[in-house]
Amino acid sequence: MKTSFELRREKQILPLGRNDKADLWAPLWATVGAAVWAGLAVLARLGIARLGAIELLFLFAPLVIVPLGMELSRGIGGSDELHELARRLQPVGAGLGVVAIWLPPGRKAAFFAIGWLVVCVLMGGSGMMGLARAPRLDAGGGARATYTRTTWIVICIARMDLAVGGAWLVASRLGMRPMGIQEPIGLLTAVHFHLAGFAPAIIGAATLRFAEKGAPQRWLQRLVLMVAVLPVVVAAGFVISPVVKMGAAVLFSMSVAGLAIAVRAYGRKVHETTARILLQVAAGAIFMGMALSGAYAVADYMGSDALTIPEMARTHGILNAVGFCLVGLLGWLVENHTHPAVTDERSFQTEVEREPVH
Repeated sequence: MKTSFELRREKQILPLGRNDKADLWAPLWATVGAAVWAGLAVLARLGIARLGAIELLFLFAPLVIVPLGMELSRGIGGSDELHELARRLQPVGAGLGVVAIWLPPGRKAAFFAIGWLVVCVLMGGSGMMGLARAPRLDAGGGARATYTRTTWIVICIARMDLAVGGAWLVASRLGMRPMGIQEPIGLLTAVHFHLAGFAPAIIGAATLRFAEKGAPQRWLQRLVLMVAVLPVVVAAGFVISPVVKMGAAVLFSMSVAGLAIAVRAYGRKVHETTARILLQVAAGAIFMGMALSGAYAVADYMGSDALTIPEMARTHGILNAVGFCLVGLLGWLVENHTHPAVTDERSFQTEVEREPVH
């Protein structure tokens, strides 16, 4: 007989199954978000909306990328109460984020930005709670347990990235200059943690989860961990020193390029033809995008203007956001929808130690 404590804990483990009624949530809100984003891009092109490439790049995250990433992380790693609440609030938070970007920087813009921050903080809280449970994960011991633990840690880090990105959005819209960082670097940092932190880490976790079916690959575990951790080091480099910033950026570009190779290799083995095509496209897009990123890091360190921030937003930013994040998330979502990674109540989240039954 289970105790009330055990029952409460099991309610927090919400795996995604093939017949889950919530399967339509991500396609619905990501499609609505894409339509809104396209409309904003047209208004910006016509000069009606004062939105530049960086603003549009950021809005692509809450409107399209985050709902897809939420659903994929839920599919491969299960969900908890904070994550489910964040999913319900995501459409509202994204809408408030649009208003925050539309308004000029100031208190009103920051007020609306807090709406998106709430969603991000809930996701970050889910990630922190998940990391606290990571040492107790048990998938049968051995290499499989290590794979499972690594994948779950990466998912948790990805969720925590959103909290950092949301905080930077508020700071940017308020007109703050934390640590002397000027715009557009503040807003770019918010973009960074959404599109270079959250999304690639989720794609990496999905790739690693799929790789569990074959022989364990230690190099893939280390690579995916690097993809998840290095965005924080890159952001810290802006404060620490130009050398750290360049080194971390180049290393991150190399790690994501390595992930592109892994996505391409494992993407050939998926069951769904549509997923296979999407993952091949994503791998090619991010490989080119990371080449640009590495070149920009070196040029920036040397003081060269060969690649400017607006140029990077229009080239590297689009390749990363659309070519890799969007297409890569869609690829693994299609595969996971027909061949779910989570098929039992255990999910990634270990059950708490059993209390003695009295």
